Amino acid sequence: MEIKNIAVIGGGTMGNGIVHVFALAGFKTLLVEVKQEFADRAMAAIKRNLERQLAKNVIAKEKMDSAIADIKTSVKLEDAADSDLVIEAVYEDMNAKMDIFKRLGGLTKPEAILATNTSSLSITQLASATPKPEKVIGMHFMNPVPMMKLVEVVRGLFTSDETCAAVKNLCLKLGKEPHETKDYPGFIANRLLMPMINEACYALMEGVAAKEDIDKIMELGMAHPMGPLTLADLIGLDVCLAIMETLEQGFSDSKYRPCPLLRKMVEAGRLGRKTGQGFYDYRKK
Repeated sequence: MEIKNIAVIGGGTMGNGIVHVFALAGFKTLLVEVKQEFADRAMAAIKRNLERQLAKNVIAKEKMDSAIADIKTSVKLEDAADSDLVIEAVYEDMNAKMDIFKRLGGLTKPEAILATNTSSLSITQLASATPKPEKVIGMHFMNPVPMMKLVEVVRGLFTSDETCAAVKNLCLKLGKEPHETKDYPGFIANRLLMPMINEACYALMEGVAAKEDIDKIMELGMAHPMGPLTLADLIGLDVCLAIMETLEQGFSDSKYRPCPLLRKMVEAGRLGRKTGQGFYDYRKK
């Protein structure tokens, strides 16, 4: 099956980034949101990011204009019915995702691939909401999507070889590197990353070091591009907490217990860059 038409459900940070890279690669791409104002906000973000690439001579003006022209928006999930690939990129909540997959299973054509950008939830469980679990797969893009090369390709219990091969080939067309994992909580990226961020939260809570020192030690000592607390702010502390809870529940292992400080930060609404405050203050930036 040749994949030509793409639909992305959700236009948040990850969703608009996914739309960005598909449109830039020449695919007709539909962005579906629940409200037109959300879709407009996502389009504004895509245009800003394309303009940044243009300013840095990463892309030509003609390429940017062509990408923008290839993007359509909608507030109706039914408009994704004719898509060859639908990628769900809503917030990290199993019930919300299950509802979308149930609806997609009933309205998409039989050969269409249904993917999720989930960072930790079960692909197999999502596939159970559709009549075609062999067509369901995880496509876990990294943030920021236009810059990061990796896509974790996650096979559910019944994902077919054909579906996996088609998605990997598609990732290559986007200029990404697909790497396959099986369907276990957190897959590989977040199974390794989130416990490190969680442990950094514990070190801060216990007064082992100041946040700046924790981050700099990991940057300078481990050659990380940014420290774990800065990275948590970029990802979103609510997302980090949700993933840690998924790991703890999925493995029934206390080593994945979310740090109380992380939980308190989320309760306080200090979620990182998206709210202006997290471990660091971004309001003046």
